Amino acid sequence: MTFADLKVTRQYLDVLDDMGISEPTEIQCKAIPRIRSGQDVIGIAQTGTGKTLAFLLPVMAMLSHAQGRGPRCVILTPAKELALQIADVAGRLATRTDLRIQVVYGGVGHRAQQERMEAGCDLVVATPGRFMELYLRQAFTTNEITHLVLDEADRMMDLGFMPQLRKLLEILPTKRQNLLFSATYPPKTEEMAGEFLLWPTRVEAAPQSTAVETVLQSGYRAPNFGTKLNLLTRLLAAPDMPEQALLFVREKDQAERIGQKITSDLTDSVRTLHANKGQNSRINAMEDFKAGHVRYLVATDVASRGIDVPQLDLVVNVTVPRDPYDYIHRIGRTGRAKRKGQAITLVDPSEKAALQRIEELLGNPLVFGTTPEGVEELPTPKWEAQSMARAIDREKRKADPTFKGAFHEKKRKPGGGKDGSRKGGRSKRRRR
Repeated sequence: MTFADLKVTRQYLDVLDDMGISEPTEIQCKAIPRIRSGQDVIGIAQTGTGKTLAFLLPVMAMLSHAQGRGPRCVILTPAKELALQIADVAGRLATRTDLRIQVVYGGVGHRAQQERMEAGCDLVVATPGRFMELYLRQAFTTNEITHLVLDEADRMMDLGFMPQLRKLLEILPTKRQNLLFSATYPPKTEEMAGEFLLWPTRVEAAPQSTAVETVLQSGYRAPNFGTKLNLLTRLLAAPDMPEQALLFVREKDQAERIGQKITSDLTDSVRTLHANKGQNSRINAMEDFKAGHVRYLVATDVASRGIDVPQLDLVVNVTVPRDPYDYIHRIGRTGRAKRKGQAITLVDPSEKAALQRIEELLGNPLVFGTTPEGVEELPTPKWEAQSMARAIDREKRKADPTFKGAFHEKKRKPGGGKDGSRKGGRSKRRRR
């Protein structure tokens, strides 16, 4: 099947040729005809399989040309980076039309975005909070909206966007077409679909929550984070490793430690991406990485949905995500557009349960390699050993609510203190 068979109009066929895209993907073949027919659609497909074009092509064709002041299509995303990525693709598709594309997101001043929205737009890509903020500032009206797209809906649920989305429902026209796209479809996302979509058609391009088949997955074990750092730089320095790599961690301070280690042992061509970074810093780091000016990008999960580097060959999970669906999204940054990719996961003892959840989701155990010779195994600091023990206790308590563990709180005896004495209370009155 070709894009012409999907009734994609000539101006968009020409743009797709300019972008080097000649054949539609499975999700595009299944979703585009249904969206064009006006159905509410749930699209489930692996990351990197063309979900963005699957909803942009038919929606932009239905918008046809510039019209009115207020937006007629709103695309909501959970992250600024993803909003910028979608807006970039929409902008390129619109080069042979007069459609006005805008992107709005938080973390920066609202004035410039407000002025652009007031000037008029046809399609807006937005994070939910900033979209509502600009609406309350009367930057635009919503009575012309005919299409609502929720992209990465599962991530919106993970990040707690549901209250904001429910408020948005109150200001949107009831007569509209609703589209929901995601790489995974857990029960919470299904609940969201029940609130936003009316009699939706579900299209699925691959078995739900499966990893990209072209990604070679492997793992290494390490006793602590310090040893992980030594192992990481040794792996990255191997002659057969790709030039670029995207590294994922859970916490901001871990990202900074990795950046410092790579700078010390390998190269200063490394950037970190996390919530404490300013908006301009995050955008510049992303753009430099996409352009190939930076070899290593270290990111927390906040950025895992907004990174689209088609030629990326390596992803490293320096820490194991607690949510197995996050693992799917992380490794989905490589192996895009049917390219081969590699995903390496470093596992410490406290991450055993998280790894087990991932293996259950994948349906296969992860293959572990032997630690390369010369990697220094560091002793585990006391604070880290305690943190790991608490993490193990939490996992055991999830499996067995009656489990007490090494760090459960001791019951206090009547009177407040451990020995029954009154601590921190008033001193006894003297007897007269």
